[in-house]
Amino acid sequence: MTTAEAPHLVGALRRPGYLISAWPWRALAYLATTAPIAGALSVGLLVVGAPLLAAVNAVRQHGRPVSLALTLFLAVGTLVLVAVAPIASAGAAAVERWRLGLVDDRPLAQRPWAGLRARYTTADAWREVAYTVWLGSVVPLAYWLVALLAGLDVALVASPWLAGDADDVVVLWTTVDTPGQAVPYAILGVLLVPVLWYGLGALAAAQATVARWLLGWPTDTAALREVTRSRARLVDAYEAERRRIERDVHDGAQPRLTSLSLQLGLARLDVPDDSPAARPLAVAHDQAKGLMVMLRQIVHGIRPQSLTDLGLAGAVRELADEATVPVTVHADVDVPLPEAVETTAWYVVSECLGNVARHSGATRADVRLDRDGDLLVVEISDDGRGDADPTRGTGLTGLADRVAAAGGRLLLASPPGGPTRVRVELPCRP
Repeated sequence: MTTAEAPHLVGALRRPGYLISAWPWRALAYLATTAPIAGALSVGLLVVGAPLLAAVNAVRQHGRPVSLALTLFLAVGTLVLVAVAPIASAGAAAVERWRLGLVDDRPLAQRPWAGLRARYTTADAWREVAYTVWLGSVVPLAYWLVALLAGLDVALVASPWLAGDADDVVVLWTTVDTPGQAVPYAILGVLLVPVLWYGLGALAAAQATVARWLLGWPTDTAALREVTRSRARLVDAYEAERRRIERDVHDGAQPRLTSLSLQLGLARLDVPDDSPAARPLAVAHDQAKGLMVMLRQIVHGIRPQSLTDLGLAGAVRELADEATVPVTVHADVDVPLPEAVETTAWYVVSECLGNVARHSGATRADVRLDRDGDLLVVEISDDGRGDADPTRGTGLTGLADRVAAAGGRLLLASPPGGPTRVRVELPCRP
């Protein structure tokens, strides 16, 4: 049984199969595409930074005053840099938000252009400036250090071949003049390759974390916290009201309706078939039985009894057995979950399998339940025609709202031609 793939590089680094997955190559692609961007930004910073450092060094070492021309150049350059930075950082931030998808499958929404004034007066814009400066100053230094370590490792691995030349070869702290002397260092270099591979992933993960922190910063954290708290209170109140309605229907209305149906059935036995009252009585009896079925469906819709009896994994397997297409269930949930999380996850699977049957034209589907730290991950995929669009109906939109009310999020991938994949992440901290 396999577990769900990590949605971002930080989570993938903690998995034992990281080195044989696609994540190291995604990290390498992220680093490789960063290099030209960071290099171009560093050149722009050096135009002002290098003369400034030279002037400060001259004053500190020789006590010579800074010339008027250099002072004017530094002043004008600084003003131009401060004036241009909010505008230039908008493009750099947009590219970085898009590029973050190389190492993080969690979407980071692009921010629309809010006007020239907003580029100089909003905290979001200056966070983008801070990230651009960080990308052009700190990142190149880190990359040079990693490049140096990679070069040293390559030299270790290649040392037996280099030692065959006429000149002695310096390896780390010693000199070797024969291939035999260099073999232990080559073995050390080979053993360090996985470490270096992990190091590249860690560097990419650190850069992506800073990017998400600065470029995805909420506009009003205090307001967002209050919205989150109020939403949690509403969810708790909804769950309490749902349980009350379920109890009242199950213990009050349903037994009375059952008794009414029995009484009508007994009355039908006492009334002759040719009696004028036989026909209306039969209709009333049938309507009472139909109302019982409807009431059971209502109670089932409030909270499926299978969740209580079988747990989430069993209830999902029951949904799979009732589906009109073959459904494979992979469940790796071996600990109790909060009731609200179980109910939301069940509705997600139920709605998605219903969409598969009604709209996708699929021949098979897969459902996966997994724990990723404090998250319950629910994934539903099918081999249908794809092109699912939340704007064309209320099903997926309502499902996303229900997931958001539980503090989770819904991700949808459905290109034309398929396949369709729905991923839901629900917090399930005890």
